[in-house]
Amino acid sequence: MQDTNPAVHHQQSPPKRADVVIIGGGIIGLSTAYALAQQGVSVVVCEKGEIGKEQSGRNQGWVRIANRDPAEIPLMLESFKIWEDLSRDAGEPTGFVRCGTLSLCASDKQQQQQEAWVRTAREFGIEARLLTSREVAQTSPGSTLDWQGGLFAPLDGRAEPGLAPGVIARAAIRLGATVLTQSAVRAVETAAGRISGVVTEHGTIACSSVVLCGGVWSTLFARNMGIRLPQLQTMSTLLRTAPISGAPEVSTKGPDFMFRKRRDGGYTVGYGYFNRAEIVPDSFRYLPDFLPMLRSGGNNVRLTVGRRTVQEALRRTRWQPDQVSPFELHRELDPVPSRSDFEHARRNIARAYPAFKNMQVQQVWAGMIDVMPDAVPVISAVDAVPGFFISSGFSGHGFGLAPAAGRLMADLVRNARPLVDPTRFSFDRVRRRASP
Repeated sequence: MQDTNPAVHHQQSPPKRADVVIIGGGIIGLSTAYALAQQGVSVVVCEKGEIGKEQSGRNQGWVRIANRDPAEIPLMLESFKIWEDLSRDAGEPTGFVRCGTLSLCASDKQQQQQEAWVRTAREFGIEARLLTSREVAQTSPGSTLDWQGGLFAPLDGRAEPGLAPGVIARAAIRLGATVLTQSAVRAVETAAGRISGVVTEHGTIACSSVVLCGGVWSTLFARNMGIRLPQLQTMSTLLRTAPISGAPEVSTKGPDFMFRKRRDGGYTVGYGYFNRAEIVPDSFRYLPDFLPMLRSGGNNVRLTVGRRTVQEALRRTRWQPDQVSPFELHRELDPVPSRSDFEHARRNIARAYPAFKNMQVQQVWAGMIDVMPDAVPVISAVDAVPGFFISSGFSGHGFGLAPAAGRLMADLVRNARPLVDPTRFSFDRVRRRASP
């Protein structure tokens, strides 16, 4: 989907023991491993497939603070600091550059929404400003449409999803972390009521702490433990173009398109008007949790019926440690892109920016996004199972947040002073007295 670099050394044989086991080799799990390894903690990452092959490598590559929930702003400010130094510290490029982001406004309502966020930004000392129609044309030149205005966040940047997970993984390995690929975790083990190890498809690893960073798979793993994690999945379709001259440098989001420049001079383009969510058993299971979001139109979700509707209805949701788990049957989640969303994105961006009119589409793909009812992630201990932690539900915001989210989770695991106040990311806010 994006630029790629050499794969992480393939390893299957698990060590007998570690301080911490991380379930999931996406950018959240790898950033957590990197932060723990920096502190001298013995850590093992268990990935059911290959690292960064699901949403971590399929996202838009925006590293932004604009329009974030206020709860995420302190964490994103810390993440910027890590992104700035990550390529230097890891010795490999992540593709991170400061380019700014521009959110275009086509109506009074959109302008008012951006004005509200600018007021929030000022409370945190963030440089962000509303642009006039003329200033929009200067900041993101080449549009033939007369925009009412826009929100410009100069602090924002971009990075390459095809590079960053591998860079972070190799950096963690150099610090002593172990990264296992093709190694699904089937279950956790407990002793005297707290975590004592994990059972992988290749053997058992003794440990005192486990961090679940499974992305869209997290709710299924948690359910098998008897833990209710109200998380659903949405799908986004993106395309990659050949190099384009005359298109803006600033990452730009309009009402029905979005784009950001890539290292190779091409662009990653998306529709952005809504994300698709197929109706599955979890849609009914977690309906009470998500009703407020659906009623408000939050996260721009459109419900659909598709092949996942049947697949997940038939999928096993309970298994024993000695049984093959669903994660071993689905090594890489590779959803079929929406042809309709692809066509809308291509048509809309060409209408707004003629530089894209004759763009050469080199690839189209889709990714699955793990969504929480309030669109804020869980980065938290689970008090019911001492030694068990969850870092999931990033709701499409995880790529940019990952470096600081990993450091915050490392602090929680080590019972150290947290990087930022973790209260808003607590698991308790989404826990309900219901069966998983």
